[in-house]
Amino acid sequence: MKRYIYLLSFLIFAAGCSSTAQKVQFNHDEANNKVDVYFGDSYFTSYIYPDDMEKQVLYPIVTASGKEITRGYPINPRPFERTDHPHHVGLWLNFGDVNGLDFWNNSFAVKPENKHRYGSIKFKEIVETNPNTGKLVTKADWVDNDDEVLLNEISTFVFSEKNGVRTIDRTTELTAIKPVTFTENKEGMLGLRMDRAFEEPADKPGRFLDADGNVTEVPVLNNEGVNGVYRNVEGITGGDVWGKRSPWVALRADKEGEVITVVIFDHPENPNYPAWSHARGYGLFASNNFGGRAVDKNAQPVKLELQPGEKVVFKHKVVIGGDLTDEQISAIKNNFK
Repeated sequence: MKRYIYLLSFLIFAAGCSSTAQKVQFNHDEANNKVDVYFGDSYFTSYIYPDDMEKQVLYPIVTASGKEITRGYPINPRPFERTDHPHHVGLWLNFGDVNGLDFWNNSFAVKPENKHRYGSIKFKEIVETNPNTGKLVTKADWVDNDDEVLLNEISTFVFSEKNGVRTIDRTTELTAIKPVTFTENKEGMLGLRMDRAFEEPADKPGRFLDADGNVTEVPVLNNEGVNGVYRNVEGITGGDVWGKRSPWVALRADKEGEVITVVIFDHPENPNYPAWSHARGYGLFASNNFGGRAVDKNAQPVKLELQPGEKVVFKHKVVIGGDLTDEQISAIKNNFK
């Protein structure tokens, strides 16, 4: 009966919208190390692989109405943004403890003498762009600071837009080249750094960009237009979603008069499903399949060991829509196969 209700809700939601699926267009700009993604003539996002970043990301991400949901800093800073965590760029996937190496926090901000503690993801190639299916396939290597390869990565992104709702399905296949251990850590895995509108109002001092783009210590924050609210399927809201396990977490905000909801879904076949939420009020929105005791002291121990040739697969979905209800979100979850 519950499944029937979810399906009925999804059909009603779809039937109530007049538009149809939009055709995907890819533009591989090799000179600028990126693949731009469009729905018809409407820009959505870019898969970027610059040489001066420690990972590849989708950046920026734009709604059907043309509003950016991602923070601009550090690539394209906008006035009054926070300048924390320069490794938070767009949408990415990595982890804070792989063979003791921190892939999550690596960025230009790490001092050279500390780089040996970090891992990075090195781009290899664009394998496929398929406008008919909306599919982008990429290859990369997870390496240590000596460029020794730990893992081969094949990531498949499927982009879609229907009825003004934009979707990213990411499947990440990691194959061990040498023995590899993922040890529970709060820094992971699928991460999305949000625009200021999606942050929770705050009263603590912070470092922000001023109108001229200069970093300034701000003792009292201007919370105008800042109204993000998290919620999960269990009905937990706000900052309390952090460290809780849930099949999906949604973030809702009104940006410039438009209600936008962004949802991250974990997949039932992922390790340690449902994932722990690593969602923070300052704009980090992440889903972590290896949080374990690092985020919940009462959790069971979490560890994944891979021998050479063994692999692990992660599937995640990100949905960007309007004022999505819990019923609509649950219907989408039921169709996430």
